[in-house]
Amino acid sequence: MILAPSPTSSEPIASPYPLIGIFAVLLGAVISTLYGRITAVGLADIRGGISAGFDQGAWIPTAATVGQMFVGPPAAWLGAAFGVRRVLLLSATVFGIASALIPLSGDLRTMLVLQGIGGVTSGTFIPLTIGFVLQNLRPAWWPYGIAAYGLNLELSLNIPASLEGFYLDHFSWHWIFWQGSVLTVPMIICIAIGMPRQPVNRVVLSQADVWGMLHLGTGFAMLYAALDQGNRLDWLNSGSIIGLLTGSALLIASFMIRETTCLHPWIDLSFLVSRNIGLVMALLSLYRFILLATSFLIPQYLMTVQDFRALQIGPVLLLIALPQFILAPLVATILRFVDPRIVMAFGFTSISVACLMAMQLTARWQTWDFLPSQILQAVGQSSTLIALVLFAVRHLTPTEAFTFGAVLQTARLLGGEIGYAFMQTYVRMAEQTQSYIVGLHVQDGFLRVQQWLGTATVALRLHGAPRYEVADQSLDVLAKTVRIQANVLSIIDGFAACVIASIAGLCLITLLRPPKG
Repeated sequence: MILAPSPTSSEPIASPYPLIGIFAVLLGAVISTLYGRITAVGLADIRGGISAGFDQGAWIPTAATVGQMFVGPPAAWLGAAFGVRRVLLLSATVFGIASALIPLSGDLRTMLVLQGIGGVTSGTFIPLTIGFVLQNLRPAWWPYGIAAYGLNLELSLNIPASLEGFYLDHFSWHWIFWQGSVLTVPMIICIAIGMPRQPVNRVVLSQADVWGMLHLGTGFAMLYAALDQGNRLDWLNSGSIIGLLTGSALLIASFMIRETTCLHPWIDLSFLVSRNIGLVMALLSLYRFILLATSFLIPQYLMTVQDFRALQIGPVLLLIALPQFILAPLVATILRFVDPRIVMAFGFTSISVACLMAMQLTARWQTWDFLPSQILQAVGQSSTLIALVLFAVRHLTPTEAFTFGAVLQTARLLGGEIGYAFMQTYVRMAEQTQSYIVGLHVQDGFLRVQQWLGTATVALRLHGAPRYEVADQSLDVLAKTVRIQANVLSIIDGFAACVIASIAGLCLITLLRPPKG
């Protein structure tokens, strides 16, 4: 039996079946990540199911992740005050019920409320995962526990497109949410069997900095909402975005002032700037930027250029997910003997090379043309995440494990959303710029364009197009060709941005200091 140090007392509390408890929290990590991703992937079908417009329906996935963002920072305190078992049992139960009711809501307002409830409850899963894994495994086995965590995150990030397509082809959009209800059943059973009962910590409760938690949680939630809706609402040209950003800045500043002046601060701010933790957060944010940027760029290309559906996009993302079953334990074994900073550097280098390979993109590329670059991307992502988290936990004391889980969740969500928001806006603006530039080349190459239009006219006539429509159809084909080329060039620009982010990650790695002791 492995002893787990309790987050609520100095005495260790024995976990009856620690591996079952670890399986429960790892399953929770999958549920939490999958919940946010598949909702975003299947948004068009969800909007159709409840007859919601584009602008109103855009808040459906936002409501869920804003809830996760709100509860992420206080999750460590909840685990310390009430015990991990009690918090996860309640959260998993409420999440399962909310997921079952969301497809039955019938109107947008009810769906948004239930989405928020689902986000708040599932938002406790990941912050408590790393802490529980570290406190229930011997240090020699930490790389494998972290590898399992990384494997779960990679799978839940890259399989939603395939799942959503499968549900629509064989069942209905309702299963986008009902899968959460199904998955929480084994999670609840494993929590009940594998996690130790812990008393409520009255001391932690009596010293609760409720206002500090509300300030930080609400501030991060508003910041996330602004990032998620910024591209749609045109950023600072929208009063809503300005209001969200201003409110977020004021609340986070208020939190910082409170934590430096109150008698019992909720978070020791020195933790965030000591022992490389600040650099680790920056690296994790860069990693999430690259991860979500690439998982956005390839589907964006396949949808805009090749007119693929979700079920057809899924296989290329599986090229990243499936190799993780081999890569995760292999990287964990290597990390038992190699400095994590070396493995991190290898990971960022692999990602940058994969993005350089993807920059050879043309309008003729299909799913399998991405195979070489995505296999290399899978190697880089697995190496980077596992090494990064392991490097961070070697700087922690047992009492800081759950705090780091909350930090990890916050950096994970914010880094990913910053990456996604930036890439959406960057690709949109790049497409407009490239479209203008290609259009200028079309005008400058007048004679060649006339020859091209003549060839297109002959081809259209051979395919039976009416004579009086041939000229207009030729111009439509030319406009479509320009649009496709502009989209391809904008995706290439996006991969170039990922290369720059990878190089920035390599530079930050050189600043990391080895853990003390």
